[in-house]
Amino acid sequence: MRNSHRRILSLGCFILLLAGCVSVGAEFPTPTAAMIRNGMTTRAELLQLFGSPTQVGIEDGDQTWTWVYVRAGGMSRALSKELHVKLTERGVVKSYSYTSSLPEEVQRGIR
Repeated sequence: MRNSHRRILSLGCFILLLAGCVSVGAEFPTPTAAMIRNGMTTRAELLQLFGSPTQVGIEDGDQTWTWVYVRAGGMSRALSKELHVKLTERGVVKSYSYTSSLPEEVQRGIR
């Protein structure tokens, strides 16, 4: 499921590059360890922090919520960030991952 998601996202980014300066998804705050805590943060808190997810699904039997933001301009490289959250049956965060290719976040991450 993840590979097909990435292929679709990549294809969408390529199309956007051809179309000009465009963004997909709503910009959302960069998550910190204090914002999302496994076993504690609830669905309601996620909605309050990040707004409605871009995608929902199931991974290994657990409900997942995903926020995706893509920014593309002209012939420049598409920049994106993605927050992927797995929830327990009770609606509490089980695990999460965050990735970003935004230059300001990449530089901050390698310092």
